[in-house]
Parts: sequence; C-alpha cells; structure tokens
Amino acid sequence: MSYQFIEVTVENTVATLALNRTESLNALTIAFAEEMTAAVKDLSAREDARVIVLKSNARIFCSGLDLKDFMKLGLLGGGAKKSFYFYDRVRPLFDCCNVLEECRKPVIAAVHGLCVGGGLDIISACDIRLCTEDASFSLREAAVGFVADMGVLQRLPHIIGQGFTREMAYTARFYSAREVERMGLVNTVYPDQAALMDGAMKLARQIADNAPLAVMGTKEVLNYSRTAPILDGMAKAIEKNAMFLTSKDIKEAASAFVEKRKPDFKGE
Repeated sequence: MSYQFIEVTVENTVATLALNRTESLNALTIAFAEEMTAAVKDLSAREDARVIVLKSNARIFCSGLDLKDFMKLGLLGGGAKKSFYFYDRVRPLFDCCNVLEECRKPVIAAVHGLCVGGGLDIISACDIRLCTEDASFSLREAAVGFVADMGVLQRLPHIIGQGFTREMAYTARFYSAREVERMGLVNTVYPDQAALMDGAMKLARQIADNAPLAVMGTKEVLNYSRTAPILDGMAKAIEKNAMFLTSKDIKEAASAFVEKRKPDFKGE
C-alpha cells in the first residue's frame, strides 16, 4: 500500500513504520491517524512481518494533535449538537492508538526529540519504548484545556503506576529521557538517533528470531491478563499452548536443540 504520511518497509521479517508528516512535526490529523491505522492493520496481517519498529522521520517524534485540523472539524465551541457527534468525527485518533495494542505483532517505539500529547498516547499503546538522550515527554492535554482521551490515562498507569501518571497528567510539564527511564516508561536511553535505531533493530531481531506464533500468543495473553484475574490469565496461556503443542515450530525447536543449532521458525 502507498501512504502520504507513513513509510513502511519490511526487511528480514522486521517491519519499520515511520511517521512521515515531517513538515508538521508529525502533528496528528484525522487523515494521518487513518493512514497509521491502515498501515498497522496491514502489518499485523502480513506473514513476512514478525515485529514492528515505530519511528519518526521528522526532527522530533510527534508534536501532538494538529489543533488547526481539529478546529476545521467545527467542534470547538460549536454547541451541543456538534459535540454530540464528537466521537464519530475523531474516532480515527482513538483507532490509531488502539490498533497498536491490538496488533498481533510486538511494536517497539523508537522515540527521539519531543513526544507530546497524542504522541505519548501512541507510544503508551506500544509494547516496548526506547528513546534518545535528548527525548522529552509531556502529557500535555491539561495545559491546553483537554482531558487526554486517546488511551494514555488508561494505559500509562499499567506502565509507570498511578503516582507518576497523575503527576504527568496534572502538571503537563516536560519530562527528560532520564526521568521517564526511572519511571519505567522507556526501557533504554541511547546517546543519539543512530544508536537508538541500532538498538531498536537489534531488539526487534531478537524478537523476530523466536517462534512467531508463540510471540503473538504471548502478547495476547499479556494484554488479556492486564485486566483479568490471575487464574483467568493462566487459563488463556494454557489454551494457547494446547494449540501450539501441535505446531511445526515446536518440532523445529526440539530438533534444533538435539542437533545443537539455531532453530529456523516458520510460524506454522
């Protein structure tokens, strides 16, 4: 597929999805969000993509919502009737975050520069987050008169806890890479963009080398278990394994162990 605001490449089972609305610093519009959703859905279904690295081609990661685009919708100060249809009009913004969480493949967010508002919503829906030393993060909505509604208030407490989430949401200030690393928002901080992408691709390669059905099943169980009781989460994992025990990948893993070689998983 071809996109106006997204660049997608797949090489050796690792997909790279680049936010490419560079002239607007990846400010989120409805059209941009729709393309992002379509791209992630496509990669989720592709057998040649086992893991996704989400990056930015702009000089920052994301500047948040494009307020000019938002105003064009005619919802600001437009009265109760227009507000009634608010969700339908802006649903693509919610979808572009939800689709990352729902994607069957793990998604690694590689962040450089500013990651503001909707950008934080996006990366909180990813599986793993990495960033550069110069990265800066802000849950910005309270500073511009909104309540964050793209999922960050629901997802972030599971990543950094209630205390840090509330601090970020209430203050709307900018947090440095080292601050969010201590919070647990990012796994690793890299000195520059080149090192960031090297680290992201190395991590992606490590994931892609594992049995793809098992990795996808693990993501599904982790997502399910976040809100399910422990025993229900365990039952979901057992259900997955009952299916995977008949897979060709299980046989390949056993053969590779006996033959003392690296397994070659096919996702079958």
